[in-house]
Amino acid sequence: MSHKILEELLKSKGASLVGFCKLDASPIKNQPHLRYAISIAVKLSDSVLRTIDKRPSIMYFQHYRTVNYKLDQICLDCVKYLEDKGFDAFPIAGSQSKPTDKFSGVFQHKTAARLAGLGYIGKNSMFITPEYGSKVRLATILTDMPLESTKPIIHQNCGDCTICQKACPVGCIYGDNFNEENPHLELFDKEKCSNHMKTYQDVGRGAVCGLCFRACPKNKLDKSFD
Repeated sequence: MSHKILEELLKSKGASLVGFCKLDASPIKNQPHLRYAISIAVKLSDSVLRTIDKRPSIMYFQHYRTVNYKLDQICLDCVKYLEDKGFDAFPIAGSQSKPTDKFSGVFQHKTAARLAGLGYIGKNSMFITPEYGSKVRLATILTDMPLESTKPIIHQNCGDCTICQKACPVGCIYGDNFNEENPHLELFDKEKCSNHMKTYQDVGRGAVCGLCFRACPKNKLDKSFD
């Protein structure tokens, strides 16, 4: 099966971007053969994101959850397709966290997306794509189907821009560029960010913010309307 066929299938299901890569090791315990990753991105609505104004909106919260659900459905369809072809496939949910560590999941979607050449990690720790900026949500499928990256890694970064850092109401963004030699280096204070997001629980039964990427110029959300 070619990369192209798989990419076309996933885009027909609603994926905005699709990439492939090989991992150094499987993140799934006792399943070392799951060393290949399919990275999937679904674009968020510009109009919905524009409703974020000094605080998240109910519309943004609902849209955020809906896109996560869409990602999970795409992954489920892909898993079935791969298993029908005789491969193993393991979906990593669009939004995930461990019960023992609320700040991390089974696997970082940004890792696969970066290795697949879909974009780079910004100063606010969000994934930034050439096509859509950071207006995307990500999910990952691990598999034993041999899938090498078809795109080069994007080494671009945020340069001297500090707009997201200034936009954070609690100053949790450190302002450092992502370090490829030390990819686990923290770019922001996760606990401070999480605690601040909880102050917006009036918009829905969960925690969202979005102020840092609402302000990111890569997203091109601010434009005049004639």
